[in-house]
Amino acid sequence: MRTVKPFLCASKHLAPLRWLSKPRNCSNAARASSGEKNKGVSDSFRRQVASGPRFQDFIKSPPVTLAVNCEHTDEHYLSEDLGLLGDARKVYFETYGCQMNVNDTEIAWAILQKKGYQRTADLKQADVVLLVTCSIREKAEQTIWNRLQQLTAMKKKRLKTNSPVKIGILGCMAERLKTELLEREKLVDVLAGPDAYRDLPRLLAAATAGGQQASNVLLSLEETYADIMPVQHASQGRSAFVSIMRGCDNMCSYCIVPFTRGRERSRPVSSILEEVRMLSEQGVKEVTLLGQNVNSYRDTSEVQFCGSERTKLSRGFSTVYRAKQGGLRFSDLLDLVSRIDPDMRIRFTSPHPKDFPDEVLQLIAERQNICKQIHLPAQSGSNQVLKAMRRGYTREAYLDLVDNIKQIIPDVSLSSDFISGFCGETDDDHQQTLSLIREVGFNVGFLFAYSMRKTHAFHRLQDDVVPQVKQRRLEECISVFREEAERVNAAVVGSTQLVLVEGESKRSAEDLCGRTDGNMKVIFPKEDVAVQASASNTAPIRGGGYVLVKILSAGSQSLRGRALSHSSLISTPTPSCDGYK
Repeated sequence: MRTVKPFLCASKHLAPLRWLSKPRNCSNAARASSGEKNKGVSDSFRRQVASGPRFQDFIKSPPVTLAVNCEHTDEHYLSEDLGLLGDARKVYFETYGCQMNVNDTEIAWAILQKKGYQRTADLKQADVVLLVTCSIREKAEQTIWNRLQQLTAMKKKRLKTNSPVKIGILGCMAERLKTELLEREKLVDVLAGPDAYRDLPRLLAAATAGGQQASNVLLSLEETYADIMPVQHASQGRSAFVSIMRGCDNMCSYCIVPFTRGRERSRPVSSILEEVRMLSEQGVKEVTLLGQNVNSYRDTSEVQFCGSERTKLSRGFSTVYRAKQGGLRFSDLLDLVSRIDPDMRIRFTSPHPKDFPDEVLQLIAERQNICKQIHLPAQSGSNQVLKAMRRGYTREAYLDLVDNIKQIIPDVSLSSDFISGFCGETDDDHQQTLSLIREVGFNVGFLFAYSMRKTHAFHRLQDDVVPQVKQRRLEECISVFREEAERVNAAVVGSTQLVLVEGESKRSAEDLCGRTDGNMKVIFPKEDVAVQASASNTAPIRGGGYVLVKILSAGSQSLRGRALSHSSLISTPTPSCDGYK
């Protein structure tokens, strides 16, 4: 029997289709009669199919625009705005982890704000709770797991009062633990990875309207959110973070960032300059350029005549990826950003030691508003451990770089990262790390015990340093770090430092706090001071202003002093790169 497969069409106008076949054991007349009958069915079928949806109706750009019926119509099953608007629902954000997550919060909020959502600082009023998460260490993840349990209990109570709330996980943890969050624990309604914030309105609409979990954790090779101006929520607008790139290509063996944030890509320089100008107009006095590896920035979106052709690594440094060619480099970007507002401080974090050509260091030394403070992550002082970490440099190369930095920028302040108890680390390796800390003399440090992640180290190395040893080594590193920081900070006692005022001290309403060019916290009494160094009239000190402070004492984590007068960073501007605005 020859059969004809039915054509399936989602239409209420088409009758159920029957299987069509040749009749058996019938006369010629019967066959003719059957043929005429089948011809009638076939003609009717063709007419109905012709009036149904076309192929193009199923492949339109999202949101999907399926026709309500098979009659051609301009009315769509899902309109572009249906369910995607916030309808004044209140969103509550909690941000964990690095400064990049702070910036991601501002990006996510900018997207939701345009769709009609409102932001609240009161958890009890929230219709949507979004946690911007970190996966860099086990402790960070455990903190969020615990918080999710608390929020789930709150969610159940709200359901009883007919006031439902949706819980969403954003950022690195959403990408890394999507299965556990959605399938095993069933604690969240929405998951959005670092490259999926544009999709938040749709995800929330799906979770709200359909009561289903919604997820998008796809990583992108292109997403930089260049066209989205973050809604800044820095303290009274005194400082702000500006993302210049996303992802990382370094593939250090301990680091999960390439797997949770994807490959490295740089935001176009024109977009960065536009955001910095906007912040300057708003009165922001300090901008920090952000990225996982800021000094490997390379804008190749346009032909940039003032950019160098190729990155050259300093002696003793290597990389797992091919050096990038063309476009504007980090030194070019830093130059352009610093020219926008001479009275605005410029910082950047986090760099990699391999990407510090002399032109970057010389620019920092020459430009008054680029802070003389460099974050220089070492991670370890042992060559054996550095090799296992795939850091791309030796202890000797790192120390040579430090010497070069101090020679070009004599008054530089250095900060660093260190990991205690990495795979295979011996007591001798640990002692080499302690000696590196003593030799360099850092002002600020971020020190952690190693926690295994699903990275190169997870697959190739053994986490063989027991937790008790990791903790002991970490405590020793912290102790040595504080000793050296106190020694370094003591050198500025008696000097006068330009301080950007942040506000009241957390410990006393009678004191103010701010930060020096070297990013050291300074505590000083709240009192009126001279408007200018030589002026007799005085004025109160307010957040967001600069004051000159005489340093009277120093500890490992802060300085104490007394304000002398109001001041400014303003100096004579230098010409900008011709032809680029």
